[in-house]
Amino acid sequence: MTDIASSTRPVHVIGGGLAGSEAAWQIASAGVPVRLHEMRRDGVTTDAHQTDGLAELVCSNSFRSDDWQFNAVGLLHAEMRTLDSVIMSAADANQVPAGGALAVDREGFSQAVTERLEAHPLITIVREEIAGLPPEDWDNVVVATGPLTSPALAQAILDATGEESLSFFDAIAPIVHADSIDFDIAWRQSRYDKEGPGGDAAAYVNCPMDRNQYEAFIDALLHGPKAEFKAWEHVPYFDGCLPIEVMAERGRETLRHGPMKPVGLTNPRNPTVKAHAIVQLRQDNALGTLFNMVGFQTKLKHGAQADVFRMIPGLQNAQFARLGGLHRNTFLNSPRLLDRQLRLKSHPRLRFAGQVTGVEGYVESAATGLLAGRLAAAQALGRSLEAPPSYTAIGALVEHITGGHLEGAKFQPMNINYGLLPPLEAPKVDENGQKIPMKERGRAKKRLMSIRALDGLKSWRDAG
Repeated sequence: MTDIASSTRPVHVIGGGLAGSEAAWQIASAGVPVRLHEMRRDGVTTDAHQTDGLAELVCSNSFRSDDWQFNAVGLLHAEMRTLDSVIMSAADANQVPAGGALAVDREGFSQAVTERLEAHPLITIVREEIAGLPPEDWDNVVVATGPLTSPALAQAILDATGEESLSFFDAIAPIVHADSIDFDIAWRQSRYDKEGPGGDAAAYVNCPMDRNQYEAFIDALLHGPKAEFKAWEHVPYFDGCLPIEVMAERGRETLRHGPMKPVGLTNPRNPTVKAHAIVQLRQDNALGTLFNMVGFQTKLKHGAQADVFRMIPGLQNAQFARLGGLHRNTFLNSPRLLDRQLRLKSHPRLRFAGQVTGVEGYVESAATGLLAGRLAAAQALGRSLEAPPSYTAIGALVEHITGGHLEGAKFQPMNINYGLLPPLEAPKVDENGQKIPMKERGRAKKRLMSIRALDGLKSWRDAG
């Protein structure tokens, strides 16, 4: 242990998910000792978690697009890599084919994060539940308990803030055994044959439907038995993760323009006939033995799920490693409760990170954990550190959760997107002075915004 570490009080991180793991790593990397408190241990799980591993992925295995130039999620990946993210490092090391997306082997990913944190000399992992507000002598705390914050801690936070909790329900997509997929019907192809970060242009399994099959499937979704909610529960679904039957309820064509859109795909057995709709599956583990149904989050009761999804051509004999389900997310009214240091205004010793702050998505959660960790470490070392500029992806997330919403509007979770970053004027010429066609200027604008963000993030890193 260094002299700085031995003379510095430890930072306490509550929660060993993506945000908490990243926060602990960043704190320790700054030379500050950290105690990581995780309530899951042998025999203790949650409604969504199946293991006691750190950074367990409970929904999809995808970190979404890895394209830093033209996609805001890919930009966030790049920013996190620039800041030595343990989450991104473990994701890169456990990548599985996923077209233009970065997807991971779940078990390998969680194991990699767990092993790196367990091996760090400044990180102590404590398997215990923090049932209530942390002890008063913990003067520097990161709360990263995620959407399944323990009831005791959630109530203590509410008592301390006087705010109502905001909550919604996430739906989880089913996972299919690969050897039960009928490849006489299904085929492998990425949309528009786009290569992913691993170079694979055929990362997805595609199951085609004609019009009659699609209409029958929609009927089954609409009429299948759904999970029931208590009369007092309000269910404001997050639009980026709607259950598939909720999408179907919004119109019979909705799915054809969402997760079942047939564009950019050609059936090699009948290339002249376009499918009416296509269901895609994405590899879920390194072995290639499991595939998840892309965009098929569901609240169908388990007894009905297998029957309904076996209506999909190519999945008529599907065997499911995991059926879909629901879990509850809880998040703070962050614009009212948190400052730009991600601290609770009424209790500034408590800093928050992850989905509990009102960001949505794996990468977004980990990014807030990364920043919270750096801010907590700076505080422990007596240094001043501000959040990155709002034109960076990380800074834009901070802006969203601390004040980047319409005054008087209801605060809602948000994925990273270019709409959160300050706009730039679309360029008319490229770096070589060549005129950019009108239809390409939007894409060129995104690239400029990404370059600006990465440059700004590096400057912020070097100055801190």
